[in-house]
Amino acid sequence: MKKKSLRKNGSSWLMLLPLYIFTLLFVLGPLVYMVVLSFKMRADVWGVLDIFTLSNYKNIFEPVYLNTFLQSFKLAFTSTVLIALIGYPFGYFMAKLSAAWKKRMMIVLMIPFWTNSLIRLYGWIIIFRANGSLDKILMGTGITSAPLKLLYTYPAVVVGMVYALLQFMILAVYSSAEKMDWSLVEAARDLGATSWKAFTSVTLKMTLPGLMSGIILTFIPSMGLFFIADILGGNKVVLVGSLIQDQLMKAHNWPFAAALSVVLMIMTTLMISLYKKLTNTTELEGLL
Repeated sequence: MKKKSLRKNGSSWLMLLPLYIFTLLFVLGPLVYMVVLSFKMRADVWGVLDIFTLSNYKNIFEPVYLNTFLQSFKLAFTSTVLIALIGYPFGYFMAKLSAAWKKRMMIVLMIPFWTNSLIRLYGWIIIFRANGSLDKILMGTGITSAPLKLLYTYPAVVVGMVYALLQFMILAVYSSAEKMDWSLVEAARDLGATSWKAFTSVTLKMTLPGLMSGIILTFIPSMGLFFIADILGGNKVVLVGSLIQDQLMKAHNWPFAAALSVVLMIMTTLMISLYKKLTNTTELEGLL
């Protein structure tokens, strides 16, 4: 029996070995390299000097770079709130549909992923540009009398973020609401709770993990989806991702780009830790 167990352990370890090697080479290795690079000094012309420095992290606290972080956080927060307001009801009511309609709605949500995201965003340029589709509709109905300058504005970037990330919120809430025990809501109503009270005390608590998953899946990417800001916002909306790209491709300041990436990674880790804490608290409350 011991020999069989040793053989099983040995075979299972060999099967997991490629996964460990892949993780070390392509996940842990680049992360360690990025952290080490962030503490090095940029060369005068090209490359990196093997000199330890904290100046890359000090430069982040300059007003121009802090403003970029604040602008990215503001855009991510605004987009996430709008996505939650639209995606949560959509995912909730989608979970209450019949099996046939659930499949149809799932197909509708998946169809946009069949097209490249850049092509879909360029479609919004046609809609938002002066004398574009939206302007023709608004002027044709008499709502506006002159073309609106929506393209290359902050609202256009927000719309692009919502459009690109809304499906993640819907699917996260749907997966959580579909597993919910609807008899608990009926029991709350039978005990005299109003529709709103039953929703806040039962439904919202039971679907909170899905809502938090959707927030994580939308807030974190919206901090770094610089191509949306570049396409729909022009040079007026600069995100942390745009700043990292500029430091890599234009300024060739790799250590500073690595420092920015490390700070962004720390913020992401804090968001994930907060998500785990909130979901664990919700599970404990449900058990109690």
